[in-house]
Amino acid sequence: MENKVFMSFTFYSTILILKMYVVAIITGQVRLRKKAFANPEDALRNGGLQYYREDPDVERCRRAHRNDMENIFPFLFLGAIYSLLDPSPAVARIHFFIFCVGRIIHTIAYLLRLKAPTRSVAYGVAQLPCFSMALQILLATTPYW
Repeated sequence: MENKVFMSFTFYSTILILKMYVVAIITGQVRLRKKAFANPEDALRNGGLQYYREDPDVERCRRAHRNDMENIFPFLFLGAIYSLLDPSPAVARIHFFIFCVGRIIHTIAYLLRLKAPTRSVAYGVAQLPCFSMALQILLATTPYW
């Protein structure tokens, strides 16, 4: 493929999807370690209905995963459309890199309970390239509305 921007987008998107899989695996492992199952059949299989319950550590993992879905899915749309606008490959790569690193730091801060405002700063920094891409998409498509 010759679209360097799209290939860069594909690379960073794949890293982010793999990160989401890691968070899902961590969530499952915390469930098993804490014996806190979301479904009665899982609790029965792992010791009894008393383990059909919520746990604060499991819920923290779930919130981190949900936050990923709320932010990474829009990035996937914005980045794909932005890649079609023929932006500078270097500028596009910076957009993708900043978002990816911001989301990784956000997840680490969430799961390891790092001191505030680490998570908030990571979130905010990761939003900057998304707003930039959204603005550029709107500017490019405004003549067609």
